[in-house]
Amino acid sequence: MFDLTKCNLSYYSVPAAFVLLVLPHAYAVRAAGRNYDLAQPRRTDENLAKDESLDKVTVRRIQRARAAAANGLETIGLYAAAIVAANTQGVPTRKLNLLSLGYLASRVVYNFVYVVVQDNRKTAAARPLTWGAGIAVIMSLFLSAARNSN
Repeated sequence: MFDLTKCNLSYYSVPAAFVLLVLPHAYAVRAAGRNYDLAQPRRTDENLAKDESLDKVTVRRIQRARAAAANGLETIGLYAAAIVAANTQGVPTRKLNLLSLGYLASRVVYNFVYVVVQDNRKTAAARPLTWGAGIAVIMSLFLSAARNSN
């Protein structure tokens, strides 16, 4: 088993988090096909609404994938700042690694829940719960940094 106390993986988790936010975007671009215009990507939803060849489930998944990517962009800066704060304040490596892996896991689950699981509206509560788990990790990193600063 990998020893989480020896190698600090937390800084590596920031580019990994970026990859995780790009994945739903890549899915959306591929699934949208000709509806995704590189020159005007913000018109994708408008183009999808006009396209009668795509079923509603696919269109909604594309829209949710785009939203999942946007959410990743909205939170990655806060996550990166939390990683820097925790590292500069000497939070133990094991804790940094566990929290970093927890954040990455929360983003994987968030993307899957948002894009796929929410085909069923009854499972809609799962998305904010997984988002909240990721935010809880970020706050834990900041609080750990604050505790170590004194």
